[in-house]
Amino acid sequence: MDFAYSPKAEELRIQVRRFLDERILPLNPRWHHEAEGQGPYPPSFVEDLKDAARAEGLWNLFLPDLPAGMPGQGLSNLDYAPLAEIMGRIPWAPEVFNCNAPDTGNMELLNLFATEEQRERWLNPLFRGEIRSCFAMTEPGVASSDATNIRTTITDDGDAWVIDGRKWFITGAADPRCALAIVLGVSDTSPDAEPHRRHSTVLVPMDAPGLTVVRNIPVMQHTAPEGHCELVFDKVRVPKANLLGEAGHGFGNAQARLGPGRIHHCMRTIGQCEVALELMADRALSRHAFGKALAEHGQVGEWIALSRMEIDQARLFVLRAAWKIDTEGKRAARVDVSAIKVIAARLQTTVLDRAIQVFGAAGLTPDTPLAYLWTWGRALRFIDGPDEVHIRGVARQELKQAAARSNETRAYLTPFQDVGGKA
Repeated sequence: MDFAYSPKAEELRIQVRRFLDERILPLNPRWHHEAEGQGPYPPSFVEDLKDAARAEGLWNLFLPDLPAGMPGQGLSNLDYAPLAEIMGRIPWAPEVFNCNAPDTGNMELLNLFATEEQRERWLNPLFRGEIRSCFAMTEPGVASSDATNIRTTITDDGDAWVIDGRKWFITGAADPRCALAIVLGVSDTSPDAEPHRRHSTVLVPMDAPGLTVVRNIPVMQHTAPEGHCELVFDKVRVPKANLLGEAGHGFGNAQARLGPGRIHHCMRTIGQCEVALELMADRALSRHAFGKALAEHGQVGEWIALSRMEIDQARLFVLRAAWKIDTEGKRAARVDVSAIKVIAARLQTTVLDRAIQVFGAAGLTPDTPLAYLWTWGRALRFIDGPDEVHIRGVARQELKQAAARSNETRAYLTPFQDVGGKA
């Protein structure tokens, strides 16, 4: 297991960091000014940045099996990890490189299951960054962490599918460029249907009659301009050709999509925690209280040291999970991905909480990115599955392994082995 960055990843890491520092960071205040109510969304300069990134080859970095003819690098997960970390330093930066959620997961899903017609209409424009998309899975009326609870129906009606239901916290649905919703719903309502074979995924244009964006839901009082929206599907009809993959395989489709998306979130989290640590350390050196710099107060120094150690530990776990996906496949890495999903989200709230404390009241305001980044870390404990679901998966794997080696393990309870009748 060698986690040294490959020569290609190292070269791209330098390029992406330079692009972020020289092209994106100077425009960050303007992005917030325009995106948060003072101008158009998306901000007018974003397309120029995307053109520049694409011209430098910093495009579609996330997908190992990027189709031939599509712009981009198509890196392994291990090579992509340090690049996603850099992009995560500014939350809106991934779109500049066409590496933004939820489009990355949707592109991965379409790349696996789309027909040629679906690829031409939806996937290729996504690869080129011409449109955006959303994934409509979670619902307000049920515990969506268990996808077998989903109630939205996808009904076979002759030459069409008819979708009825309500979805919420659908990221990206408020973006005016969002052209596609990938909808997960129940297509087999028979009482004896196998629970994980009842669902299908269909492709629904955002302008389809009967589809309404009801509201953009604030997340802990922050309203994202791209949206975490509530959608209503009222007898929405789409052609039979809009089925993604096979009928009854929607649950598996969703799992195929969520695996890489979860680790991408973790990669970006590392970058956001690095920003928080850098700001915390700078504040601790420059701010004085009770006659000395904050850095000279023992508790603040401990926070800085713990944050450094915890970030580095999480980064190594992310790299191991990425390496395992690359070498053994998504299924083999699912427990590792669950573990780092829990670790990264908790890391973010922990490190950001310390940084906010060092900044004092200023850390609660929009004058720093800290409050928003803490909010996102807290939301990440629900996004792509709550902590409890992932912890249960890790526990099941550990207990399965324990059961297989129980006799060997119990031998440690015996202080002396009886060898040849002698103690």
